[in-house]
Amino acid sequence: MPDRVAVLSDIHGVLPALEAVLAEPDVAAADLIVVTGDIAAGPQPVEVLDRLAGLGERVCWVRGNADRELVEARAGRPSPIDVSNWAATQLRDDQVGRLAALPLTVTLKVAGLGPVLFCHATPRDDEEVVLVDSRLERWAEVFAEVPAEVGTVVCGHTHMPFTRLVDRRLVVNPGSVGMPYGGAFWALLGPGVQLRRTLVDVDAACARIAAESTYPDAAAFADEYVRSRHSDTDALTVFAPRDGR
Repeated sequence: MPDRVAVLSDIHGVLPALEAVLAEPDVAAADLIVVTGDIAAGPQPVEVLDRLAGLGERVCWVRGNADRELVEARAGRPSPIDVSNWAATQLRDDQVGRLAALPLTVTLKVAGLGPVLFCHATPRDDEEVVLVDSRLERWAEVFAEVPAEVGTVVCGHTHMPFTRLVDRRLVVNPGSVGMPYGGAFWALLGPGVQLRRTLVDVDAACARIAAESTYPDAAAFADEYVRSRHSDTDALTVFAPRDGR
């Protein structure tokens, strides 16, 4: 049972942000790093996967919808997202195989929290939407098959960090490392829950992505997403209709 678990979600192939978070003392000292999906779909997919793979068994991987879409694109079923189609062409076969084998959920016992279920979007689907203000009936739907002994659920997908209670079950969204709404967000579990934010040198990160990535629109991607041109308010406008309200 790990005492401390760092949770990183939605890295989206942004290596400078990942490296900044991995350099955090509490991440470096964590017993385990859980990566809750949407890992490589971005301008530095190979480098991000290699960096995480280099940490060996300290990393526990969970599938996101963008990871699934990379595998599908590699198999001839293109994504509607241009950077995902490009990223799929960059990955080595072993990396595609790793992504294809990722589980939808992982449940681990964490000190102070007991069984914790980690997923990308919800425990039953890798792209459906739940938000901090989703109605309780919606949460009941997406948690219908979650075992009663699971007292904490960690999810990502919407890039918006929050914690809330849902009928005595704690829900945690660590936010996004690579496509955040300001900073690089992550979470630290055990014995409680802490939402964390790492400040990234945005100018240096954007310059590095533009210089090192071979994605044709790398500079524009970095300017839009690493600089957080979109706010959480903008995101809620897009996501809110998708949670069934």
